[in-house]
Amino acid sequence: QVQLVESGGGSVQAGGSLRLTCAASGRFLSIGAMDWYRQAPGKQRELVASIISSGGSTNYAESVKGRFTISRDNARNTVYLQMNSLKPEDTAVYYCHMQITRSFLTGSLAYWGQGTQVTVST
Repeated sequence: QVQLVESGGGSVQAGGSLRLTCAASGRFLSIGAMDWYRQAPGKQRELVASIISSGGSTNYAESVKGRFTISRDNARNTVYLQMNSLKPEDTAVYYCHMQITRSFLTGSLAYWGQGTQVTVST
């Protein structure tokens, strides 16, 4: 019933920018933390950025700190990842994640987007 849809990926040259968007739809009570992960070919999936439910606290991987910004719009059930000064090593499939409470019985569960490709060339 709950679905996360990602958009905004693409190909850019080093130094360029992209803005990823992930929107949740369906029936649920609330959304807690939102996160962005990425996975390059042959590598483990890594956490890129996290933001708490209020939007008042964020965390970033050291490799993207100062270049990426995570934000959320709770009215639109949406999380964003603004990526500036992109480097070739940022090339990966990016996945959004949300902790969503659908009912009092289930509590908070993890939901994932379909992934969007980001390619940064020299």
